Amino acid sequence: MILRISPRDDWSRDREAGAIPLDPDGFVHCSDPGTVHLPANRLFHGRADLVLLQVDPDGLPVLWEPGETEDGPWFPHVYGPIPTDAVVAVHEFAPDGAGTFHPLPVL
Repeated sequence: MILRISPRDDWSRDREAGAIPLDPDGFVHCSDPGTVHLPANRLFHGRADLVLLQVDPDGLPVLWEPGETEDGPWFPHVYGPIPTDAVVAVHEFAPDGAGTFHPLPVL
């Protein structure tokens, strides 16, 4: 399974449209339980309106690619819209009291 961080309002819109659209850089950014806190803290620090979409990658065009540096963690990037029926679970995703996100146990 891979994870997509989403504001609740975006997930509601995407669910209604039937797919998670591509991000501006041409793919859908995703993570895994051990890395999801890295983009969450960089992009969403302190936000309490997030959910984690647990996505079954079977049949999706997923490539694991480096994040900001070649020697850092690699992330799953989906090179196509993600159909909402590939989302098998939705989890609340809240930061701690200081607004910081942490690695997750395996879901």
